Order: sequence, then C-alpha cells, then structure tokens
Amino acid sequence: MGIIQELLKNVPLPRLVKVYQKFSAAQVVDLPQTLRQELAKPGVGDRIRPGMRIAVAVGSRGIAEIQTITRVTVEEIKRRGGEPFIVPAMGSHGGATAEGQRQVLANLGITEDSIGCPIVSAMDVVEVGRLANGLPVLIDKNAYEADGIVVINRIKPHTAFHGPCESGLVKMITIGLGKQKGADACHAYGFKHMAEHVVEMAKIKLARTRILFGVATVENAYDCVAKIAAVPAEEIIATDQQLLKEAKAHMPRIMFDPIDVLIVDRIGKEISGDGMDPNITGRYPTPYASGGPVINKLVVLDLTEKTHGNANGIGAADFTTRKLVDKIDWEYTYANALTSTICEPIRIPMVLASDKEAILAAIKTSYARDLAAVRLVRIKDTLHLGEIYISEALLAEARANPNVEIGSEPMAMQFDAQGNLLD
Repeated sequence: MGIIQELLKNVPLPRLVKVYQKFSAAQVVDLPQTLRQELAKPGVGDRIRPGMRIAVAVGSRGIAEIQTITRVTVEEIKRRGGEPFIVPAMGSHGGATAEGQRQVLANLGITEDSIGCPIVSAMDVVEVGRLANGLPVLIDKNAYEADGIVVINRIKPHTAFHGPCESGLVKMITIGLGKQKGADACHAYGFKHMAEHVVEMAKIKLARTRILFGVATVENAYDCVAKIAAVPAEEIIATDQQLLKEAKAHMPRIMFDPIDVLIVDRIGKEISGDGMDPNITGRYPTPYASGGPVINKLVVLDLTEKTHGNANGIGAADFTTRKLVDKIDWEYTYANALTSTICEPIRIPMVLASDKEAILAAIKTSYARDLAAVRLVRIKDTLHLGEIYISEALLAEARANPNVEIGSEPMAMQFDAQGNLLD
C-alpha cells in the first residue's frame, strides 16, 4: 500500500441518495415554428433582400437546440432570397485556429450538411474603430464583408463578471465575432473593465457594420429553451439586458448550502466557458462576480468529450484525477487563459490516481466535524442539476424542502477495479 492509500484507508465513504430538484420547467413547445414567427416580425427577416450574402454567427457553447435554431434561421434567410453562410463566433476557442473552430462547430452538430449552407472559418479580422482608451474594435473579416450579419446566442449570467450585459448577443458581437485578436483586445485591461468594454465595443460594431438582427435564447434549469426571440440590431443591447434578468430567474442551483464536498463528474467548454459554472459552484475566477453556495472541497473527475482537452476551469477544483489530467490539451487550455488573461482557471489541483482516491482526499480535508456525516453532493455537471446525489447527512434538509423529491434509498458508491465511479 502506497503512502496516499495509507493516509486515506480509514476515511469513510457516505452512502448517497438520488434526489430530484424541482425548477421552473417553462419551455418553448414548437421551437421551429416559434422561431419562424419571430423571424417574420417587422425589422427582422424583412431586412434580408434577394442576393444578400448573410453571415450567421454561431458560437462554441453547448446551447440547447443550437442545431435546430441555426438550421431554421438559415432556411428562413434562404426563403427570403438570402445566401447564408456560417461564421464561427468564438473568440480564441478551438485553439484560436480556423480548423479548430470549424471542429468546435462540428462537435455541436453544426456542419455544412446538417445546416445546409457553407461554413467560412478564418481568423482574419478588420478594425472598425477604437475605444476612447485606445483599444481596437475588431470583427471577423468574412462577416464584415458580407451584406448582413445575424448573431445567434444564449443569454445567461457570465462566470467572471457581472453587469447589465453578460453572456449573450452583446458579448458575442464583441468577443465572439472579434475572433482571437478581438477577444484579446476586450480582455486587455482585465475583468474589472469587462462589463464596460463588452457594451462599448458592441455599440461601435452595431453602428459601423451590417449587423441586421440577433436570435437570442433563454434556457430553463433543465437545459431546454424557455424563450427565443429575434431582435433587430438597434434593440440588441436593451433586449440583452432584459433577457439577462429572465435568465437569472431560470438559473438552476444546488439547494444545499453549505457543502463539505462537491463532486462534479465532468467539466467542459460546452458546459460553461469555465468548464463548470461558477454561478453554481460559488467559485469565481475573479473578484468581479460572486454568489452561490459555500463549498469546502470540490472534486472534478473527468473532462467531457466535446471539450477536446480544454480543461479551463479545473483550477477551481481542489482535487482531480489522473485520467482527467491525461486528457488535457495544454495548448487549447493555455490559449484560453492567455486570451482571457485569467490564469487561475487552468491551474492544476491535487491529482489522485482514481475517482475513489480523489473523493476520499476531499472528504479527509473537508473540515467536517464528523467525516461519517459529511455533507456531500454529487452532480453530473453544472448544466444538469435536476437529478443529483446527496449524502445521508443532507436527507433531513431534502425532506423539508418542497422543491426536492427523494428518488432512491441510500446506496453505497460503486467503483470499478481501477477505483473509478460506476453510474
């Protein structure tokens, strides 16, 4: 028995209980038809004229129904005589390369075959102005040269700053369409000024480029589309602000606080820009955002397949596994940090040989007064919080909460021969 195994051999593992957290389940019933109706509104689809080349900006996030939303938008542009093409709008993601960004789209189901139009991926940008402080305002060259631009994105709270506009159409216009160089410029003075720069850069692009309209979604706590809206360019900033309020109301959360140990099965860029959403974990990479539960120790077990080795966000964990670290693509991960200027999310926590060792290490160091009664929560990821697992120490709180339903009897955690958790 090795030193680590010896230190952890007497740490008790709690039994877990499956519980269902109840959130608002409001969602769009017929998404394609609703989107078509939105695109038919005055000031939206009627801005497209026959023969216009239309750049449709699509990002890197795992947005609910993004393939359907993109396909229907493209179909409606074609129906009005436009000639649409997809432009990756994801800043430095995909390793800040044209092919890498095309691959990110493919992982989301966005391909030329699935959407029915070309994908034009390049990293070239055009400067369209400067802020008063001298920062350049940049936009994708292919989008700039098109006859019109349509932006698609989800509205949600940001993971590193809070302000009137956070993650949404405005940020995609500024950072996503800015490609790597534009993202660099927006991040140059750090997140202290991010809320201001995101809006001011977007204002310049809205005034000096051919952005026609945006398609915005708000998701419910179950990762489903709760609202979709097509927004004329001149209303994008105001709509972003209003929909952010709605998005915050729909945000899921862990209904237990404080937590001694949180186990997160997987992190990835399609889950959150930070791999796991700090709005859920309470672990933010900057001092310009706050909120969420108090968590003593956090364990991350694995990366998603779709993140392609980008481990941004792992720095928020206290413990991780050898299998996760072995999957890290350091160039993708470091490119993210170098562009965002925040290095904390890519720092590597303590690495243990297996899931079991990582969990035991977290329990041992959790400061729980009684390790046998540890307040432990296990989640799949920060996007899916409807079904989670809690330790028996949290059962009384679960039973007392009308928004929590008990889904199983207490059961021991099961591991394979290598010490990795079985579902």
